[in-house]
Amino acid sequence: MAFFQVNFYSKTLKRLVSFNALIPVDAPEIPGQEKMEHGPMKSLYLLHGYSGNHMDWVTGSKIQELSLTHHIAVFMPSGENNFYLDDTDRGQLYAEFIGNELLEFTRNAFPISTKKEDTFIGGLSMGGYGALRNGLKYADNFSRIIALSSALITRNIAGIPVDFKDHIADYKYYRSVFGDLNELLGSDKDPEALILHLKKENAAIPQIYMACGTEDFLLRENREYHAFLKDQGIEHTYVEGPGTHDWNFWNEYIEKAFMWMLSEDVSRECC
Repeated sequence: MAFFQVNFYSKTLKRLVSFNALIPVDAPEIPGQEKMEHGPMKSLYLLHGYSGNHMDWVTGSKIQELSLTHHIAVFMPSGENNFYLDDTDRGQLYAEFIGNELLEFTRNAFPISTKKEDTFIGGLSMGGYGALRNGLKYADNFSRIIALSSALITRNIAGIPVDFKDHIADYKYYRSVFGDLNELLGSDKDPEALILHLKKENAAIPQIYMACGTEDFLLRENREYHAFLKDQGIEHTYVEGPGTHDWNFWNEYIEKAFMWMLSEDVSRECC
């Protein structure tokens, strides 16, 4: 397993950025076992949660083991606390970075496939929202989406008053990240609106895997998005299991999500 910490100048973020890369190109040979030949690797762009960074998945999960076992490259960027959305006021385009620039850079730098069907995006909490939003926004680039304990909070914060404050942040923060909160629903920052747009355009919708713990504080939001997808006839996989908003749950379900992601015959359901 080769582990890279990469720094490069991002045109979309207008500064040097860092990301981690797991590239399983140096697996040890096992005596008596035939060496497998691989073509260009599939890739997963894996997003962290609120208050985290590009180290979270490496230090908190079994992602190195999964990358090596399944021979898939994993790229872990930092989204800071910007929900992987473009900040046009500051000229820092986090979504464009995730959806286009990072793909282009990694495809030039590492032996990975350039095919959409081999390119996946995933994340947890804020990163689960970022994976769904950008997986749908840049649906031409990603074929599958993994969303764990997703912070699908657009309905919660749409139209909030200026004195709003919850256990995470306040009106000023949400306004700076999501823009005009009175126009949030129906915008391209709304994962429901993105589904409706893709349906209207008769465009291919990436396959979606969602999971959330039954004691997670975001369970209601995940159930509501599952119900929306079901109502729209969007085939997807939605699972719940015992657990809260922590690495015990994410470690269990990122492994299950890998099996789903790499299956040739994905079992999807609307119910």
